Amino acid sequence: MTYGGSNQPRQTRNERRDAAREKARILREEQKKRERRNKVLIQGGIIVAVIAIAALVGTLIFQSVKPAGPGPQNMASDGIVLTAGEDGGIVAVETPALKAGEDPTPTVPDESGEVANIVMYIDYLCPFCGQFEATNSDSIRTMVESGAATLEVHPIAILTNKSAGTQYSLRAANAAACVANSSPDSFFDFNAILFENQPEEGTSGLTNEELKSLAGDAGVSSQSTIEQCIDDVQFKSWVQDATNRALTEPIPNTDPELPSVTGTPTVLVNGQQYGGSLEDPQEFQAFVLQATSATFNDSESTPTPTPTPSQQ
Repeated sequence: MTYGGSNQPRQTRNERRDAAREKARILREEQKKRERRNKVLIQGGIIVAVIAIAALVGTLIFQSVKPAGPGPQNMASDGIVLTAGEDGGIVAVETPALKAGEDPTPTVPDESGEVANIVMYIDYLCPFCGQFEATNSDSIRTMVESGAATLEVHPIAILTNKSAGTQYSLRAANAAACVANSSPDSFFDFNAILFENQPEEGTSGLTNEELKSLAGDAGVSSQSTIEQCIDDVQFKSWVQDATNRALTEPIPNTDPELPSVTGTPTVLVNGQQYGGSLEDPQEFQAFVLQATSATFNDSESTPTPTPTPSQQ
């Protein structure tokens, strides 16, 4: 009987050992190749990650040390001054922009006693500011349009952290600065419409898209410029600086001197602080008349210097 099988001779023990060693050597070399390849890939990944992290850190550092830009035009006093236009309506007093780090220039008030100088420090998220605005906006408009008063509005952002993380107070003040900068004669209407659509404190507030829509409703010119300004929060640094100045420095032209703003609204008429009702328009109008009369009486009681004849 014949059995089938391989014609190859059976390996000796030494041949089997040598074959096993060769197979192990090949496996070791392949393992080393895989390890080198994985090492290169890991190192490459680490390098890419390091570069990405470095780029991110560099961007954050650049943004944090990037010098603040100039403030808005027409707000050299940290507020915008609105007066009666020659052809009716309300117009802004034009002033150059504050340079970064430059101190504001206080407005020179009318001391004739014929005009009420109304100054307001407001926060667009402040509910008390909303009450004052709803009560007195129409009468203030009438006084300014008739030439009986000027209005100086200082938007500040005290309640930046009271809008569910969206910084609405700051963004709204920035939007007001954008309008003052590019469409100053629309400021009164934009200021009024912001309060007409005022969100509740503690909510996320209005979005940038809604702020831009309200600017359009206020009839601003340079719409695209203002929209970009709102998206970029262009005057963020100025808003923060103006807010800090209001909270830490004496308020110009006050009598007696007001050391700082301690809350909003802070309303002044001819340097005197209003402390009456936020919901009674007659009370505020009476205060305006009283403050203006006091200024008039002071100007009348101040003797005009008489020239002294020169001695020959």
